[in-house]
Parts: sequence; structure tokens; C-alpha cells
Amino acid sequence: MDELIAWLLEGPPWVAYRTRVDLLGQPESDAEVHAARRAMLADPQVQGLVAELANWPGEVLASHKSAGLQMHKLTFLADLGLRADDPGVNKITARIFEHQSANGPFQMPMNISESYGGSGKEMWAWALCDAPVTLYGLLKLGLGGHPRLRKSAEFLMGLVRENGWPCAVSPELGKWRDSPEVRAGAETALSLWAESQSRHPYMFYMGSDFRKLKAPFIWYDILHVLEVLTQFDWLKDDPRLKEMVELLASKADAQGRFTPESIWKVWSGWDFGQKKEPARGCSFGYSLGIR
Repeated sequence: MDELIAWLLEGPPWVAYRTRVDLLGQPESDAEVHAARRAMLADPQVQGLVAELANWPGEVLASHKSAGLQMHKLTFLADLGLRADDPGVNKITARIFEHQSANGPFQMPMNISESYGGSGKEMWAWALCDAPVTLYGLLKLGLGGHPRLRKSAEFLMGLVRENGWPCAVSPELGKWRDSPEVRAGAETALSLWAESQSRHPYMFYMGSDFRKLKAPFIWYDILHVLEVLTQFDWLKDDPRLKEMVELLASKADAQGRFTPESIWKVWSGWDFGQKKEPARGCSFGYSLGIR
């Protein structure tokens, strides 16, 4: 582990910062953490994302899985540790706040084709594939006390049904296609894992692609699911979760490093945007997933 930590600390500033905070447990008041965070904020790749997000929301949303969508880049920056009061971030949050539905969820420009029940025209709307992503990013930036975020969260939580969350959308989008019925929350994901050979609900099949190591967290894969489920102490002894963790751990090399098995092409400029060698960016994330 000492060798792995040293390797991570030699990586990009954002990897070094998160390694000190999350793996070494150093407080934000520590001088080394301060230095690492300053270096992260000055990093050209991080600054590039902040500048890009100032033009929120970017492209019209046609596919929620697109790794280039600004909502995914927002959550990536928030996960790195950027805050609402960091330089340039206030411009991003101000743009997001310009479009909040009356019910609470923040809206994105969308164009849903008529074949999916939409109008085929561009409009500001929300869907349950994007509204929680944007809300999560804002919360991670430190805006959890904002009343507009509380309103959004309360509305989204209110959509829950006995069998989980439906594929709900804002009224502007009409009657859009619903997703297959699944169980709610953690039990849903774990039961799908246990029955992955026989249960293949729409877009949530835990097959070979699901098992590939991939960063950053954009869609539905083993690392993203583990990042969520390992937050809960009451799940740590669940044999299904342990099986997922063991599969993840088996992918490490002798030094505890991980090599991406799949990539998002739009992130090719980052160290995890290649599949040829261990990447510090994803090795850090994978280390958290099996902690």
C-alpha cells in the first residue's frame, strides 16, 4: 500500500489531493492538502473543464449516456473536490439556476424524437436520467443548504414507488417510454448482480461491459455502482456486495494498480482515457471502491 500511495501522489494534482484526503485521511487544514488543492485548481485540465462549464448547459441533450455532456463534467469536478466558492464555479451554478422547473428539478435543453413520444423540438425540460445528476453535482459543490436544492431533492424523492423510481420526465416531454419494473435502491442493484445471468432489464444489464473498469463515472457499471453501495455500512456484510468487490480487487496488478478496460473517447486527454497501462486517476477510484 505504501508503494501504491507513493505512486498516486506522483500523479496529477487532483489525484494527489484526493489521495491525501480520502486515502491518507489528512484534514483540509493540513499544509500538504492545501498545496495539493491549490495545484489542482491551477491544473490546466481542471481549469479547462471550469471554463467549458461556464457555457452551461452546452449541447442539446439527445442521449443521457453521452460522456461529453456538461452535467457529467460537473459531477466529475464536484467529485474532485471543487467547491461553489472556487474561482469560476459561481458562473456555472448561476447558469444552472436560470432553468429550474416549477416542481423543483433543474432543466436541460432536450430534443426527444417523436418515435420516443416527444415532440421532436428543442425545449427546456428534465428527466429522471439527468435531474439527479445535476442535483448531485450542486450538492457536492457544497450547496446543500440552498432552498432551491432542497425543493429539487424533495420532489425527486417524492417520485419513488414501491418498486423503485419510474423513468419519469417533466410534463413538457409528454408520455415518454417507461423503464422495466425493478426493486428500489440498493436491493435493486444487488439483486440484479445476483441474477445477472437471467435478469436483463432495459439498459441495466450487468454483463461483460458492466464489469469493465471505466472512468470517470458517467453511466451504469461495476465501479459506479460500488462507489454508491459502499457508502452504506449496513451493506458491508452482504455477500453480493462482497462478490462485486472481490471481482474488482482481482483486476489489480501486483502493485495494486488498475488499468482501464474501457474508455470514454471524449476523455482521452486524461490519464484514464487509455487502456494500455495503469492509470493513477482510475487506480485512485478503484482503491476507494475496495476500501
